Amino acid sequence: MTGKVVHFEVPVDDVERARTFYTDAFGWQLDDMPGFDYIWVRTTRTDDRGMPAEPGSINGGMTRREAPVTQPMITVEVEDIDTALAKVVALGGAVLQERQPVGEMGFTAYVVDTEGNPLGLWQNA
Repeated sequence: MTGKVVHFEVPVDDVERARTFYTDAFGWQLDDMPGFDYIWVRTTRTDDRGMPAEPGSINGGMTRREAPVTQPMITVEVEDIDTALAKVVALGGAVLQERQPVGEMGFTAYVVDTEGNPLGLWQNA
């Protein structure tokens, strides 16, 4: 199914300070992603594929604050990022960052809606 929120990202200025805050405040598990300047954030138990084990819950990531991730962002799963980008533009939104590969996992892009809110898009590989 597409159109569901599948991920979130939290931008940070000081990685260690943020790591301490989110671990101590909410009990989130934060792990560096090998090969990426990115931290995997687990808010809930995961299965053997690393996916949330509890229905309706999501995990996310933490990244250094820089465009296009300058404020907390939700990520929506789409069937095809290129089609979704064209639809966003046709509906009055804008593209912040074109389709980018994320290792062999899938593709991401960033858009802004008609209200000025940034959103991430995700397409599985």
